[in-house]
Amino acid sequence: MWLLIAFIAVPLIEITLFIQVGGAIGLGWTLAVVVLTAILGTWLVRSQGAIAMGQLRSSFSDLRDPTEPLVHGAMILFSGALLLTPGFFTDAVGFAFLIPRFRAAAYRAIRDRVKIQSFGTPGGQGPRPGPQGRRDPRGDVIDGDFHEIPEQPRQTKGPSGWTKD
Repeated sequence: MWLLIAFIAVPLIEITLFIQVGGAIGLGWTLAVVVLTAILGTWLVRSQGAIAMGQLRSSFSDLRDPTEPLVHGAMILFSGALLLTPGFFTDAVGFAFLIPRFRAAAYRAIRDRVKIQSFGTPGGQGPRPGPQGRRDPRGDVIDGDFHEIPEQPRQTKGPSGWTKD
């Protein structure tokens, strides 16, 4: 239901704003503002996206919960889509999602509504899950046999071995 309302309301808001702003500053300036916000938005999305990727990499390397950097990255991606959509309302919402404090508040609001059952990392407490989710009672030990294969000289001419003669 909310999606239907958004698909109806957003274009109506955009048309209204285009008419109002175009009447106040003229058609040329209105189009210039729309193009400039798209260019500025693209630059900001790129820089904010690089920061979010750095935070995501840091969370992976430190074995921390990557949920927040992933959500911030998704919001930045959504912001980029809004900023590339021509219009003043979508630009305002898109620029809002580029503000880190706004994203943090949106993340807290989303987090409070979503229930996570469990979160864990491999290598934490207890043995790792094996194939098909079974746990290996021996922990991280992998038992196996190996045979050394002598290295064969390479052929310089002739078939590659992947084709028929």
